[in-house]
Amino acid sequence: MSDSVTTVLDGLSAVRGPAEDFYKDLHAHPELGLQEYRTSRRVAERLRRWGYDDTAGLGGTGVVATLANGEGPSVLLRADMDALPVEEATGLPYASSVTTTDQNGDERPVMHACGHDMHVTCMLTFAYLMAHAKHAWHGTLLVLFQPSEENGDGASAMVDDGLASKITKPDVALAQHVFPYPSGYLGTRAGSALAAEDSLRITVYGHGTHGSEPQNGVDPVVLAAMIVVRLQTVVSREVAPTAPAVLTVGSITSGVSPNVIPDSATFQINVRTYDDKVRKQVLEAIQRIVRAECTASLSPKEPEFTQVNAFPPTVNDPETTARVADAFKTYFGDAAHDMDLMMGSEDFSMIPRALGVPFTYWGFGGTDPATYAAAEKKGTIEQDIPVNHNPSFAPVVQPTLDTGVKALVVASLAWLQGART
Repeated sequence: MSDSVTTVLDGLSAVRGPAEDFYKDLHAHPELGLQEYRTSRRVAERLRRWGYDDTAGLGGTGVVATLANGEGPSVLLRADMDALPVEEATGLPYASSVTTTDQNGDERPVMHACGHDMHVTCMLTFAYLMAHAKHAWHGTLLVLFQPSEENGDGASAMVDDGLASKITKPDVALAQHVFPYPSGYLGTRAGSALAAEDSLRITVYGHGTHGSEPQNGVDPVVLAAMIVVRLQTVVSREVAPTAPAVLTVGSITSGVSPNVIPDSATFQINVRTYDDKVRKQVLEAIQRIVRAECTASLSPKEPEFTQVNAFPPTVNDPETTARVADAFKTYFGDAAHDMDLMMGSEDFSMIPRALGVPFTYWGFGGTDPATYAAAEKKGTIEQDIPVNHNPSFAPVVQPTLDTGVKALVVASLAWLQGART
């Protein structure tokens, strides 16, 4: 364990209580993507107080702040801020009861069901510790608080708003995410870590008529049903079993009355892949099947395809990942692991790609270790341990918070440690 790490973390015990209080407050006040006004304001206020130069409002509600501390490398670290339109079912005393209007004008319950409140709290605590132990490191620290990761448009919004021209170009970019591993766990993975995601909204058309006279119309509900069934064969029969892929139809909407055949049906599809060739193959198969079924059903109008969002795959730089993994192994010992390949998706990589710098993204655990161990012993992890986006998902505050803060310190000091020149 380096002297720099020890020196920076010496201040953690003094701020642990306020950090836990901040986390609980943030959990109770979640905000949807590009609506993170309260969160970003509270983040920016604290960073300014600690001596950071900040640019607030980047990409709408994003915040990026810089702490220059002599000559040396420049390291960027990212935390995402947004919550999800999920009604909380954790039963926690600080559970969210927030409802708000989403981008479509619909009233939704809101919950930090993916742990972004933990990410923000860990990053802020890390930023405080680094600002108050400047004698322990040298270089330039950039902390970036990103909006709207869940919608896939937050990273690109910050990039499009001139991120590259408003910050010192970093030498490396780092990010972490809490997952339902046992709290205290840390996992790194070189190369492919998270999947690419494509979300599509498709509308197919029929010809409306009375429910008692189906022969006078074209039923888009039956058409949509046939498409959904046929789409199940794309992964099972067209993609090689050795190539991971997921195709999910997440929603279907059509009609409002039981005795009326409607004019159209709309459904939304989510695709996860790791390989560009497989990604292209699956997306082309969706187009082919939808159009063919429309033709078979005598649809009077061409189907409409809308790309709702697209996440690139997260492919960690091997050299950067090895450096972080070695630092984790040195500090955390057996708590440092190789992370499993995941089908989840992230837009973080858009930032380092736009800046032209290497990056790595790691996971840390948020489940109570005793609860996880009991479920593992019974073989019921999938049934008993809530995962991200579940209404019952909420990281246990400790040791999750301490682990996330320590991980940021250890990883960043793999570049920044040393006496200031």
